[in-house]
Amino acid sequence: MNRLSRLSRPLFGAFLTLALLAGCTTTPPAPPVTPEPPPKVRVGLALGGGAAKGFAHIGVIKMLEANGIKIDTVAGTSAGSVVGGLYASGLDAFALQEKAFGLDEAAIRDVSLLNGGIVKGQKLQDFVNQLVGNRPIDKFTKPFGAVATELDTGKRTVFVRGNAGQAIRASSSIPGVFEPALIAGKRYVDGGVVSPVPVDAARELGADIVIAVDISTKAGNKAPSGLIGTVNQAVVIMGQKLGEQELTRADVVIRPKVGKIGPTDFDQKNQAILEGEKAALAAVPQIKQKIAEKQQALIAARMAKR
Repeated sequence: MNRLSRLSRPLFGAFLTLALLAGCTTTPPAPPVTPEPPPKVRVGLALGGGAAKGFAHIGVIKMLEANGIKIDTVAGTSAGSVVGGLYASGLDAFALQEKAFGLDEAAIRDVSLLNGGIVKGQKLQDFVNQLVGNRPIDKFTKPFGAVATELDTGKRTVFVRGNAGQAIRASSSIPGVFEPALIAGKRYVDGGVVSPVPVDAARELGADIVIAVDISTKAGNKAPSGLIGTVNQAVVIMGQKLGEQELTRADVVIRPKVGKIGPTDFDQKNQAILEGEKAALAAVPQIKQKIAEKQQALIAARMAKR
């Protein structure tokens, strides 16, 4: 018994040591859980047509930027395609304003005397391409679509790639004032005929919510004057009903008070920008609310998939 006892002591000690060591070990802490970032709400901007009233779009963009509202996609019709294209190319609101103050009508108006005084549109095309560094639309900083109307079919066309100046020229070619723009063998005129404020195009570019900027003069509010004013009024009348329907699909509609500014009143660009600023600033709380609501909806959709 003594001999067995003497043999068992070392074994017992070894087992005791192992037991103590086992008791001292701890489970390694779980790696920290990285919280999942909230889903991104993509905000689209739909800029409507309105000739010289289009300077109001610059004021709208200024206030959106100043209040931290990031725009992800941009669609434009006519004057809205000019401002929207330059913005989507990477120019911020203050750069847009600087370019606007240095712009006069002569810089973008090339009248063809052999064609009844119709504006050709090549100057506008070259002006846009110069400001965007001759980049095609698909190389812009933000996804952009210029809305035009195919003249022979009346079909709405959204240019999202290719020559930026050419697409914007097509979108801005007011019938009877500008020559139709010829692209790939097809003729295009002002997008305001079919989509005065391109809400649907902004949505098609991937926007979760759409901010629409309507600068059109409603038919019947004021008698138009001059050729451009008369033709512009005709475009408004043609697209008014379609425009009203499309605006109902926007999440927020901003309407700068530019009704007294005529389609050729380039000298009132400062007033138009100011009206854009005021209208956008008033809409900021609603825009932020819509973004928050959409983000909550996206979070709920994400949770439902788990």
